[in-house]
Amino acid sequence: MSFENLALDSRILEAVKSCGFDQPTDIQKEAIPAILDGRDVMASAQTGTGKTAAFVLPVLHKLLQKNNDDGIGPRVLILTPTRELAKQIEQNVKQFSKNNRVFFGCIVGGEPYPPQMRMLSRPLDILVATPGRLIDHLERGRLDMSRVETLILDEADRMLDMGFVDEVKSIAKKAPASKQTLLFSATFEGKVATIAQQILRDPVRIQQASKAKSNESITQRVHAVDNIDHKHDLLSHLVSSEGLNQAVIFTATKRGADSLAKKLSGQGHTVSALHGDMNQNLRKRTVENMRRGKFRLLVATDVAARGLDIKGISHVINFDLPMIAEDYIHRIGRTGRGGATGDAISLVSPDDWSKLFSIEKMSGEKIERHSIPGLEAKRPEPSPRNARPAANRNGNKRYGGYNKNGSGRSFKSSNSSSARKPGTGRSENRV
Repeated sequence: MSFENLALDSRILEAVKSCGFDQPTDIQKEAIPAILDGRDVMASAQTGTGKTAAFVLPVLHKLLQKNNDDGIGPRVLILTPTRELAKQIEQNVKQFSKNNRVFFGCIVGGEPYPPQMRMLSRPLDILVATPGRLIDHLERGRLDMSRVETLILDEADRMLDMGFVDEVKSIAKKAPASKQTLLFSATFEGKVATIAQQILRDPVRIQQASKAKSNESITQRVHAVDNIDHKHDLLSHLVSSEGLNQAVIFTATKRGADSLAKKLSGQGHTVSALHGDMNQNLRKRTVENMRRGKFRLLVATDVAARGLDIKGISHVINFDLPMIAEDYIHRIGRTGRGGATGDAISLVSPDDWSKLFSIEKMSGEKIERHSIPGLEAKRPEPSPRNARPAANRNGNKRYGGYNKNGSGRSFKSSNSSSARKPGTGRSENRV
């Protein structure tokens, strides 16, 4: 099947072709016709399978078929959990609408209010937004929702897990009852099922793959490590491999990302850190420099796990395993994108086996164990029953990783921040 078979506007087809896409992915084949038919849609697919285009292309088509120049505010509202993902979606909208007169914008936390206020005072075809900043504008009377024809909830599971249940409900309620609602999520369970039941009308249900399944184009492997020095030695070996083009290295904390980036730079690697303590302009510049090949290595917290789309990433390395098993899938999805293959390597310390077992239980797959001659672990792998997270001296479970010689990383969440958003008390890093 080609994109021509999906009955999309010729101007959109021209833009798709210029982006180098010849055939729709499986999620696009199923979602686009349903969206064009005006149905509410509840869809799940693996990361990196063209999910964004699955909703951007049909809503662009519908906008082009029906002019609506009356009033202000957006006709299509796309909610997504993070700044990075919002910016990526905005970039996709720009790519696919380049042959059309489509007005679009992006509202996220961490950016000045005045330009956003000016944007919201005008007619908009598409608005991409994070829920925290959007609800702020909505509560202050700066956002007119009366023209919303399509409401899209992207990565709904993550938005709800971040605590935006009430915000999503409020935003959906403010939009016209006649709107079309599209929900994309890694899972249809729990809060997602509840929200879907409340705001979707007789939705078409599309499930390309279980949330637990990782992309088949990604080769996964685990390396056991005995201690922090062993972990650094192994990482140094891995990043010096000639087969590594570019890599994202995930750490548990912001301090850990900075420290590791500095260490790798001292070893002669071109490297940068990416985390929530960096201001928005610096984060954007860092991602763009990585995209242009100025850096070979990007050391990041989970702020980069979703929405980061760089074609040259050949490897993802989990220096620290994620606290939440599902985040593993989104981390490794930064490689093996767009038909390319990739490698995902996890370094598992004695305290991390329980996290790895949770990941394997979620996916239903055992990740292959590997060792490098001369860098083998001496400590054996525990059984899932005996694997326990280490406790700190207060008796609490420790999830933050190593704390070598009393310094090392703090065990505070990598997404914590003292910066608060006006009027909400919500951390800016959460939007």
